[in-house]
Amino acid sequence: MSAKALLVELFVEELPPKALKKLGEAFAASLAESLVAQGLADAKAAVTDFATPRRLGVRIENVLARSADKPVSTKLMPVRVGLDAEGKATPALIKRLAALGADTSAVSQLRRAADGKSEALFHDGIAPGTTLTEGLPRALEAAMAKLPIPKVMTYQLADGWRTVNFVRPVHGLVALHGADIVPISVLGLQAGRDTQGHRFEARVNPVTIQSADSYASQLNDDGAVIASFAERRAEIVRQLRAGAAPSGLQAIEDDALLDEVTALVERPNVLVGQFETAFLEVPPECLILTMKANQKYFPLLDAAGKLTNQFLIVSNISPDDASAVIHGNERVVRPRLADAKFFFDQDRKKTLESRVPGLAKVVYHNKLGTQGERVERVRAIACWVAEQVGADVAASDRAALLAKADLLTDMVGEFPELQGIMGGYYARHDGEDESVAQAIADQYLVRREETEAVTNLVSEVLQIADRMETLVGIWGIGLKPTGDKDPFALRRHALSVIKSFQLLDATAGAAGLHLKLDDLIAFALTVFPSGLLADNVAEELKLFIYERNANQLAPLYGAEAIAAVFASYPPLQEVGKRLSAVRVFATLPESQSLAAANKRVGNILKKAEGAVGEAADPARFVEAAETALFDALGEIAPRADSAFAAGDYTASLQALAALRGPVDAFFDHVMVNADDPALKANRLALLNQLHRTMNRVADISRLAA
Repeated sequence: MSAKALLVELFVEELPPKALKKLGEAFAASLAESLVAQGLADAKAAVTDFATPRRLGVRIENVLARSADKPVSTKLMPVRVGLDAEGKATPALIKRLAALGADTSAVSQLRRAADGKSEALFHDGIAPGTTLTEGLPRALEAAMAKLPIPKVMTYQLADGWRTVNFVRPVHGLVALHGADIVPISVLGLQAGRDTQGHRFEARVNPVTIQSADSYASQLNDDGAVIASFAERRAEIVRQLRAGAAPSGLQAIEDDALLDEVTALVERPNVLVGQFETAFLEVPPECLILTMKANQKYFPLLDAAGKLTNQFLIVSNISPDDASAVIHGNERVVRPRLADAKFFFDQDRKKTLESRVPGLAKVVYHNKLGTQGERVERVRAIACWVAEQVGADVAASDRAALLAKADLLTDMVGEFPELQGIMGGYYARHDGEDESVAQAIADQYLVRREETEAVTNLVSEVLQIADRMETLVGIWGIGLKPTGDKDPFALRRHALSVIKSFQLLDATAGAAGLHLKLDDLIAFALTVFPSGLLADNVAEELKLFIYERNANQLAPLYGAEAIAAVFASYPPLQEVGKRLSAVRVFATLPESQSLAAANKRVGNILKKAEGAVGEAADPARFVEAAETALFDALGEIAPRADSAFAAGDYTASLQALAALRGPVDAFFDHVMVNADDPALKANRLALLNQLHRTMNRVADISRLAA
């Protein structure tokens, strides 16, 4: 059977641009997967997806016109049911064979085989292969059903009676196997070889596709369409760089915007526009957001990363004289920028502090009250955290007071994405302390680099206070994350708290961070009205935060190290250092033996009846191995404890390596559960000493193979 390339294209009305990339990839992958499942395509065959504003397409190599026949074995029924005492077919068997298209002549060819405790009859046959004409509609239906889009349209077909469902109305279907049309019908459309090119610049329309292999080139040459999303995106990137280069500028990088613009054009043409320099008095974040969100432009930055008054337009047409297109876009963006300037000027006529009372009228959550009430809770937490970390309490209180005031400004009302950022600008205009203004501007930061240094303690204080108020409040009223649903971003807030602990600890230096998660949660609970929150919030929230930290670090350190360190819920700021120490310890030749011994010790202590002593009495030792282990502990434990106290967890764990010999000898020569109760208690106390020493940094028993 000959294998040829298969091309399928759905020509549709404009698809949602923010979803186009995923739609194209999913359509191609699902269609190929279904054809492979039917034996019509090879799982290793090259699959090329196409996605433009008005089409979804896929080209799959080496697709068969008909899949190979397959042997099939059908279990019929137990032998005792299908055959009578004389070995002849029973009516039940005759009926079952008829359903398979066979008659009584097939009885002699039936196969007997064990089926559990009985013997059954099996019919062996050949299932004819599936033709592409039969299999492709099934594959298309499956691919369309799996498209990652929450809602589809229901529209009426041309006959005026039938309705079908798809992302957008479909007006054309191309299905070519090599150069041959696959005669299928989907969504009320009969497959052909004609498609539409660019609305204005196609050389011919419709474009008649000669074969599956010529699709992309014909669309490009005759239809003025770059069918591949990836190629079109790469062409836009190339043109953006070329458009910015003559002025020594660079386009702002934004992958999401790039994907969206790629989904809006069929043949990109990048042009350079500009606006009046007077608009540069407005904060650059406002101008950039206006140009990107509303107009899909790429603002241009100078070598220092400063916004200029030039921007790049990705046009879908390429006229000989582009001046009309450029001037049209400049004329459209000007009112947008003027609005931003107006909002900025108007907002600065009122101070942030004067807006704070208005927050009492803004509902935060129907169970948690207004934004005004929330501000007071954040203030209380911020002042407490500031005292713990040595930050300016007055500045922290001031930042928390003003943090949400920009919610009532015109600029944030128009562009909610600028929350906090605009508050920082307005705070500086009002003459607030720089640490306060910066904290307000930083409050919504999400991702920060590991190497970032804390230059403003007030910023970290406000972030912790804001995140913790949200975590405790939202969790406390029962709105915890479930599955992939996390509408209040509690997982992200937890990671932010973890990051703040780490950064604050790095800033504290040798003194170390005195802030503790348990105390933080406990205090945050006190700022809410009595009886409002659930009783078990503190423990659940602590486990949730540690779980987020563990999930975040597991890919870097492995499940065993994570389990070892998180067994004792160490201070958040120490988790990374302890994990690094465990990773080094695991490479030592003594680690596995000590881990196994530690596991054994833990099991023995768990089974011990009554309280176990804290320290052994050397006068009660009988075996030399007991004394040797006690002496080794006396020498090694102080070194390990000293390193632990200094925060050198690697040295603390490495010191334990010298315990391998004494520990192995102890278990080889000493019976812990001795008949003498006093002797047994003393040996348990010795193991208790050993257990404490070995598990200060982490529960190393979790490393046992």
